[in-house]
Amino acid sequence: MFAWFQRLLPKTGNFFELFEAQAATILAGAEATVRLFDSQGNTADEIAVVAAREHDADEITRQVLTSVRSTFLTPFDRAAITSLIGSMDDTIDEMHAAATAIGLYRLTSFAPEMREMAAVAVEAAKLTVEAMPLMRDVARNGDRLHALTEELVRLEGRADEMHAAGLKRTLDECGERDTLRFVIEKEVYKHLERILDAFEDVADEIDGIVIDHA
Repeated sequence: MFAWFQRLLPKTGNFFELFEAQAATILAGAEATVRLFDSQGNTADEIAVVAAREHDADEITRQVLTSVRSTFLTPFDRAAITSLIGSMDDTIDEMHAAATAIGLYRLTSFAPEMREMAAVAVEAAKLTVEAMPLMRDVARNGDRLHALTEELVRLEGRADEMHAAGLKRTLDECGERDTLRFVIEKEVYKHLERILDAFEDVADEIDGIVIDHA
C-alpha cells in the first residue's frame, strides 16, 4: 500500500526551473533598479517595474514552498530549499523597498554611491543567474559554485564600502542644513545595503548545499 501511495506523489518537483526563474526575475528587478537610480526625474515607470518583478518573485517563492510541501523526494534538504528561495526573494524585496522609498519621498536625484550600489546589485544578480543552472549537478559544479559565492561575498564587501562613503557624503552635504534629506537618503542606503546582504545570504545557502552534496 505504501509503495503504491509513493508512486502517486510528485518525485522531484520543478525546483531547478523555479530557482532559475527566480534568478532571472531578480536580475530583471536589479536592472530596473539601476535604471531607477540613473533616471533624472522620471522614476514612476521603473518603480512600477520593480514592483511587478517583486510580485513575480513572490509568486515563484509561493510555488517553491507549495512544491516543498507536496513533493515526496526533493533534490536537497527541504530546509535548504526554503532558505535558498527565501534569501533570493529577500534581494528583490529590498529592491522594492528602496523603490518604494524613492516614490514615497519623491526623490529625483541620486548620489553616485547609490548608483554604484545599484550597479553592484546587477553584478550580484548576474552571478546568481549563472549559479542556478549549476545547482542541477552540484557534485560536478561544486568548484564553480564556490567561486561564484566567493564573488558574491566580495561584492557585498564593495557595497559596504560604498555605503559608508555615501553616508559620509550625505552627512557632509545635508547633515546640518537639511536633516530631512539626510534621513531619507539614509533609508535608501539602508535598503541598498540590505540588497547585497541578501545576496551574501544567497551565497551562504549555495555554499551550504555544495558542502552537503558535492
